[in-house]
Amino acid sequence: MAELEIKNLHVSVEEKEILKGLDLTVEKGRIHALMGPNGSGKSTLANVIMGHPALEVTEGTISWDGEDITDAGPDERAQLGLFMAFQYPVAIPGVAVSKYLRMILNAQREARGEQPLKIKDFAAQAREAMDLANIPQDFSSRYLNDGFSGGEKKRMELLQLALLKPQIAILDETDSGLDIDALRTVADGINKFAGPDMGALVITHYQRLLHMVEPDVVHVMFEGRIVKEGGKELVDQLEAEGYGWIKEEVEAAA
Repeated sequence: MAELEIKNLHVSVEEKEILKGLDLTVEKGRIHALMGPNGSGKSTLANVIMGHPALEVTEGTISWDGEDITDAGPDERAQLGLFMAFQYPVAIPGVAVSKYLRMILNAQREARGEQPLKIKDFAAQAREAMDLANIPQDFSSRYLNDGFSGGEKKRMELLQLALLKPQIAILDETDSGLDIDALRTVADGINKFAGPDMGALVITHYQRLLHMVEPDVVHVMFEGRIVKEGGKELVDQLEAEGYGWIKEEVEAAA
C-alpha cells in the first residue's frame, strides 16, 4: 500500500478551481519527481498535502497508510511523518536555530507520548544531524533564516530532514533561484536522506536538479491534473521538447 495516496482531488482557492481531479501515489523508499509548467498547480498540491487552511478540498481524498487525512490539520500530518521544504522559507529574527529545532523535535515527541529531550540529549542529536547534513556547528546559534543566503536556507531545510527523519518529504521547488553550488547541496541532501525509510516528492519545473537526483518515477502535471507518468527518460524528453507536446496530447484526448 502506498504511504500517501491522493484520489480524484479537487481543490479551490477563493472559488477558483486549481486541482481538477488529481490522482497521485507517493511511496516511502522512492524518489518521485513532479514536473509541469508554471501555473499547473504544483505548489497548490504541495500545500494541500500539508493541510494549508486557505485551500478548500471540494472533492476527493488524501490518505496516509490507508487512513483518510483530508480534514487533518497540518500538525497532525507532520506528526504522521509528512514534511515540507518550502520554496521560500521565512526568516524569524530573534529565534535561534537550536531553539527552533528543539521545539519542533519535542512537539513530535509529545505527540507520541514521549518526554521532552533534555538539553544534553538534544545537543547530541543536533550535532549528529549537522554532521549528516554537512553543516557547521555554529549554524545552530544563528537566528532562523535571518540573513541566510539561498543556499543556507536550503541547508536549514536539510538539517530539519536529518533531525526529524520524516517518512515522506515534499520539496516544493526547493531549487528555485539557486546557484550551482547551492543546487548541488540540495541534490546531495535528497540523495543522502531518501531511502528505505524516507520517500521524497521533488517538485520542480527545472530539469537540471533531476540530472543530479535520479527519480524513480516522474509525474507530469498540467492544468490541475497528473497527465503523464514515466521514468527518467521523461525528464530528458521534456528538456528536449518542452511541454508543448503534453498540451497537444491532453487536448487530443479531451
